[in-house]
Amino acid sequence: MVTPVAAESAPTSARRRRTRERIRAFGLPILALAMIVALWWLATVLFNIPTYLVPGPDLVVSKMIDLNSYLAEQTFVTTKETVLGFGLAILLGIPVAMSIARFRLLEQMLYPLLLAVNAVPKVAIAPILVVWMGFGLAPKIVMVVLLCFFPIVLATVAGLRSTPSELVELSQSLDAGEIKEFVKVRFPWALPQIFVGLKTAISLAVIGAVIAEFVGSSEGLGYVIVQSGASADTALAFAAITLLAIISIVLFYAIQLVERSLLPWAEENR
Repeated sequence: MVTPVAAESAPTSARRRRTRERIRAFGLPILALAMIVALWWLATVLFNIPTYLVPGPDLVVSKMIDLNSYLAEQTFVTTKETVLGFGLAILLGIPVAMSIARFRLLEQMLYPLLLAVNAVPKVAIAPILVVWMGFGLAPKIVMVVLLCFFPIVLATVAGLRSTPSELVELSQSLDAGEIKEFVKVRFPWALPQIFVGLKTAISLAVIGAVIAEFVGSSEGLGYVIVQSGASADTALAFAAITLLAIISIVLFYAIQLVERSLLPWAEENR
């Protein structure tokens, strides 16, 4: 028999547990970051490292404050390239993955080509994209798509093919058509795996945008890094690298937030 006290304490303990988890989720990364920054500053002081080689965190923060408007503009440019390319990779990758998962013949035709394209170093493709498309936004978006496309396709195909046969047989026994079976059974079951691919791809998306900016661009954080390296302004380069890390973290957790909103049951199972 469950006493009233026990019944009341169960929700309370659950709330406390969730509160502790939230504190750990935010507190531990902040603690780790503080330790890394402290070790970074300590290393520059103890070993007397010249600032043109490794600037201290104080110099990097000072540079970010002094050039805040300029860095904000370049951050917006890189973020725009990343988001547009990532969105296009989703629009292209998921339908291709659905087709591959549905038709074995298409898989046999396309998979070797996808593997070949994915194996080509993207740094080698970037100059060709600049020749074909110029120095505008287009080559950056294409580079992001090239890096994101394969993980999205791979994760989506794996998810669609992981549907338990029992669920498929149940839907067939209920006279569900192929489209209804896909919408009600296969696609929802594949969503956790698809989000794994999306979270992998979003980090690659930032890398793709920076690679394209390295090769041919007059704006963006990649351009800032190239120019600061040429002028030996390592504090500005570190500031741009820090902003790139922030972009990656924000976009990753944005996708994770969407995943938790759409798939609360998947989070509970984990």
